[in-house]
Formats: sequence, structure tokens, C-alpha cells
Amino acid sequence: MRFMVIVKASKDSEAGVMPSTELLTAMGKFNEEMVKAGVMQAGEGLHPSSRGARVKYSGGQSSVSRGPFDLTNDLVAGFWLIETKSLDVAIDWMKRAPFDGGAEIEIRQVFSPEDFGEALTPELRENEARLRASAAKK
Repeated sequence: MRFMVIVKASKDSEAGVMPSTELLTAMGKFNEEMVKAGVMQAGEGLHPSSRGARVKYSGGQSSVSRGPFDLTNDLVAGFWLIETKSLDVAIDWMKRAPFDGGAEIEIRQVFSPEDFGEALTPELRENEARLRASAAKK
């Protein structure tokens, strides 16, 4: 099962405060452990929302608003994409993450093709597989 681990934004991350050398070292060690265990597929930190934008869709139209955005629970400061046997195993890994000071993460399972049932026709499955293979080559 694949999971996205969403690292919630904080006042510091939104202010552009960079992590300390100590935290970067601990995070690098944690990431290395996950890679060696075959768990981590990707992981990145994100710039503050002041450097981002949101696109809203309504009635066939789109509108854009640029950051910064109010600090709410929907702001993301970073993420991991991990693969484990279960949510419980993902939780066990993330409990080891070197966070402190009220940091919060969210763990969400990524859909697999099987989750879509018959709506994902063989043709759509084939197209999705082809797109993934093409993107992996780049």
C-alpha cells in the first residue's frame, strides 16, 4: 500500500524559517533508514505558501489566487510518499520521524487502480500504465 505523509505547515515554515542543521541531519538519517528498508519512494519540503498559488474551478471557469494563505490545517510544508504493508506499519515508521515542537503530519492512503473498480476500464488502465511508464523515464 502506498501512503502520502503530509507534513502540516507551521508559523515557522510559512515564515520561511529553515530547519536547523541538527534537524536536517536527523531527517537525513531517518530518510536513509526508510530508503534502505524499501519504504520511501519520494519526499520533499515545500516553500512557504507565499511563493505558491491556488487555482479554483467553478462553472467551467478557473480563477487564481496567489499566496500567502492563512495558516490553517490545509497548508502543507512537505511530504513523503511511502510504501508499506499497512496503515499501521506506516504509522510505526512516522512515529520515528524526528519532529518536535507541535509538528503534525497526516497519513493518507494513495488510491491504487483496483480501488476504482469497473469505472477504470481496461483501456483506461492501459493508458494510465503507459503514462506512468513514460513519466518514470523522464
